[in-house]
Amino acid sequence: MRIMHVALGGCLKAPPVSYGVTEDTGGHIAYVLGAARAQAGRGDVTSVSIVTRAFSDPRLDPVHAQEVEEMGPRCRILRLRTDDMRYLAKEAFEAELPALTQAFLNLLRDGDLPDVIHAHFADAAVLARAASKEFGIPWVYSSHSLALDKCRAQGGNPDPAMSRRIDREAAAIREAGAIIASSRDEAECQIPAYDAASEGRVHRIGPGITAPHLRDTGPAQRLIAPFLRDPSKPILLAVARPIRKKNLAALLRAYAGDPGLQDRANLVVVAGLREGLQGGCPDQDGIVTELFDLVDRHDLWGKVALPRRHDHDEVASLYALAAQGGVFVNPALHEPFGLTLIEAAQSDAPVVATCRGGAADIVASLNCGELVEPTDPRAIAAAVTRLLDDPETPRKAQEAGRIARRIYSWDRWADAAQRVYAGLRVAAPAIHRPHAMLASDIDGTLTGCRDGAAEFTEWARTRDPGMVLAVATGRSVVEARRVLREWHLPMPDLFITSVGSEIWRWGRDGALRPCGDYAAMIGGDWDRDGVRAALAPLGLTAQPGHDQRAFKLSFFGNVHDRDRIGTALKRAGLRARVILSHDRLIDVLPRNAGKAAAIRFEAARMGIPADSCIVAGDSGNDLDMLQGFASAIIPANASPEVASVRGAWRSEHPHAAGVLDGLDRFGHGPGILMAAE
Repeated sequence: MRIMHVALGGCLKAPPVSYGVTEDTGGHIAYVLGAARAQAGRGDVTSVSIVTRAFSDPRLDPVHAQEVEEMGPRCRILRLRTDDMRYLAKEAFEAELPALTQAFLNLLRDGDLPDVIHAHFADAAVLARAASKEFGIPWVYSSHSLALDKCRAQGGNPDPAMSRRIDREAAAIREAGAIIASSRDEAECQIPAYDAASEGRVHRIGPGITAPHLRDTGPAQRLIAPFLRDPSKPILLAVARPIRKKNLAALLRAYAGDPGLQDRANLVVVAGLREGLQGGCPDQDGIVTELFDLVDRHDLWGKVALPRRHDHDEVASLYALAAQGGVFVNPALHEPFGLTLIEAAQSDAPVVATCRGGAADIVASLNCGELVEPTDPRAIAAAVTRLLDDPETPRKAQEAGRIARRIYSWDRWADAAQRVYAGLRVAAPAIHRPHAMLASDIDGTLTGCRDGAAEFTEWARTRDPGMVLAVATGRSVVEARRVLREWHLPMPDLFITSVGSEIWRWGRDGALRPCGDYAAMIGGDWDRDGVRAALAPLGLTAQPGHDQRAFKLSFFGNVHDRDRIGTALKRAGLRARVILSHDRLIDVLPRNAGKAAAIRFEAARMGIPADSCIVAGDSGNDLDMLQGFASAIIPANASPEVASVRGAWRSEHPHAAGVLDGLDRFGHGPGILMAAE
C-alpha cells in the first residue's frame, strides 16, 4: 500500500523538530512523523509520503524550502511550492489553499498515485477532497483540533475567518471515507457536533509517542538551575506552546496563590522556543510577557524556571525529574488529546490534567492522576497537593508508566490505521435471506479470553449466511468498534449501542449510519430536558460528556441511587427506563428503548421470528434481552445482576467460549466446546 499524509501547517521536517519554534509547530507534527515512520516499517506498506508546504524564512531551518527530504527507507517529505514562499501561520492559509490545491494535483499527476490520502486538519482536507474528485483516491481525515470546540472553550462567537474554517471542517467530516480520532471527546462529542451521522465513520485510535525516554536528570538540572534558589526541590512541570488555550497563566496563578506549594516544589514552565520576550508572533509575545509579569508581580523569582531554549533530551530529562517527587501539569482550557501527558506518564511522572477534552481518556487509561477544572487555580493547586501528599503516588505513577508505554505505541496505531485504510473500498456486508439472529453483548461476554475470542471469530466467518450477527452493547458505536478491533473480533452486521438506545446499520458505501426510524419510535415520549431537570436535585454524579447521548442520560451510582431516580421520575410524571450495571453505572433511557426493544425492532424489519433470535450477555444492562427471549446465553463469568434470569442457558465456560457453548446448545454452534483459559 502507498500512503500519503497531508499536513500543511507548522515547521514539518525530519527529526529532530524544534517544537514550539512557531505557534503551529506542536503535537500534530509529532503525530504525523510518528505515524509515517511506523507505517514505513510495515511489510504491507510500499511507501509513505508526507506532503507539506514549502517556505523560506531566515529565522527557520532552510530545509523547509527543499522540495524533497528523505526521512528514511520508504519514507519521505514532499513540499508544495507556490508563489508565496513566506512562512504562514495556520490562520493565514486560507488565501493560499487554491494555489496549494493546484500544486498538490500537479504533484499527483507527475508521480505514482497513493492508495490512500490521510489529511491532517481541514486545510489539508481541501486538497484531499480535490484529489479524490479528480483521481478517485480514498481519503481519511484527522481533525486534531476543531474550531467549534475552540469557540466553545473561549466562550465567544466565531469571526468570519473562523466561520469559514468551521465550514471547511464540516465538509471534511461529511465527505471523508473515514475519520481517525484520538480521544472519546473528539470522536463522540466534537465531531458529531458537526454531523451526528458521521460518528459511524469515526475510529478512535490512540497515538504513540516519539519523545526519548531518559532516566538521566542531569540535562534538566543544568537547564533550570540558573533560575532557582534551591534546585534540589521537586518540580511542578508544564510543557506547552505559548498560546492562549494552553492556559499556562492559570498554573502560575495556582502556584502563586499557594505558599505551601511554593515551599515544597519549584515550578518549571517550558513554553516553546524564543529569542527573548519580544520578537515572536504577537500571541506568543503576549503569553510570554504575561508569564514573566506574574512571576514578578507575585515575587516568585528563584522559585520559577522559564527557560528560553530547550532540546529533546532536556525535555525528556525534565519528565524524568518530575517523576522524582514532582508532578506534571497540563492546565489547557481544552486539550483535544494531550501527547505531553503521555510523555510525562511514560517517564513515571504523576499527572494533573484539564478535565476538558481528551485528557480525561488518558487519565482513565492510566488509572492514575487528577482531572481539574482549568479555570480554577485553587483546584489546580489542590490537585497537585493531593498527589504530593499521597504516599501511594510514586507506586501508582510507575504502574501508570508501564501502562502508558504499553498502550500508546505507534506500531499499534499503524496496525489499527491499516485496517481503517483497507476498509475504505470494502462494500457493506450483505445479509442473505436472514432467518436467525445472534445479538451478543461485547464486554465480558465476547471479550475476556483471547482464545475464546479467536474461536468466536472463526465461528462468525463460517456461520450460516442467514444468521445475522449483531452486537448489543452499552458502549457507543465508536467504542464498540474500537473494542472489537482490539480483540480481533468480527465486525457485525448490525450495531445496537448505548444500551439499546441507538441502532447503526451499514450503508452501501460501507459506512455505518444511525437508524432514524428507531430513533423516532423511542423518542416519541422522551423528554430529555425534563428528565435531567427532575434528577438535578438528587445530586447524582454524571458520567463524562461522551457517555451522554440523545436518548441516554448516564450517571454513577448503586441500587439506592437507581431507586431514587425511579421515584423522582415517577413524581415528575416522566416515563423512562432506569438500568443499573455492575452496581456502579446507571443509564436512563426512553421508556420504549433498550437492547430487547432494538433486537425486536430489527428482527421484525428483517422478517426474523422472535423465537429465532439468540441473545447473550453477562450484566445488568443485558437483563431485558436475557429475560425477553427464549434462547438466551449467560457465560460462566456473568455478574450476580443476572442471577434472577430464568430459562437461560448458563454455560460452564466463560466469555466467548460460553457464547459458543450456548450456540451449540441452540443448534448454531461449531460443535466444539473450549476449555476456559
